[in-house]
Amino acid sequence: MIRYALISDIHANLPALEAVLADIAARPDVGATYHLGDLVGYAPWPNEVVARLEAEGIAGVAGNYDSTVATDYKHCGCQYEDARQEELSHLSYEWTRVHVSAETKRILAGLPFQIAMRPLGGHIAGPTVTLLHGNHGLNTVYVHEERPDTFLEKMGSAVGARAGDVICFGHTHKPWHRQVQGIHFINTGSVGRPKDGDWRAGYVLLDVGAQSDVHVEFVRVEYDVEHAARAIRESELPDDFADYLRTGGKVAASVNG
Repeated sequence: MIRYALISDIHANLPALEAVLADIAARPDVGATYHLGDLVGYAPWPNEVVARLEAEGIAGVAGNYDSTVATDYKHCGCQYEDARQEELSHLSYEWTRVHVSAETKRILAGLPFQIAMRPLGGHIAGPTVTLLHGNHGLNTVYVHEERPDTFLEKMGSAVGARAGDVICFGHTHKPWHRQVQGIHFINTGSVGRPKDGDWRAGYVLLDVGAQSDVHVEFVRVEYDVEHAARAIRESELPDDFADYLRTGGKVAASVNG
């Protein structure tokens, strides 16, 4: 049995990331930590978050925010709930593009789209764990819990998943786990910008063993959310983002990252 810690959608929230990494470090049974993208956007520490992950040697995949910032795309590939949230999203994206360093952009540009792991080794027919940000085709596709089984079946087929395999992703900022045709589909939630009404940083502990033995634990970690909110208000980012963090995304209409 190997245990992975999976973190996603940090969105430049350094205090949340530090709290999660400390929680993971206190668990000696964690074999490896991976991120599932969206390292930047919405909070004022894009360079610091990327540098911290590099220093920790934490590998991962490119989220939509990462790949669009790295390539200077026209927008972040986010989904909007209303005109106001669309306006705020554009402000965040432009602020991030201006404030990321050349080194940060280089690292973001080098992130792979997908990672496939064989926890028991590639020499036996054990389970495969696939890491994505969105779905198998685009990191901008939202894999919500409400997606029908047929949608997940197509996703599993596209990555060659079989019964006992695991597919992990983020992007929606809401954690969930479901099995379809024996394949585990896991949304890791969000470290730095949860939108399920719980302000605490979230991540996943994934245990994978032989005989399709898979266990998923959703972990929530308290952090200094007021520090993050204050830093947002002291920056040129919209103050709305501070309230978003405090409420776990439960403010008026929301924007997906």
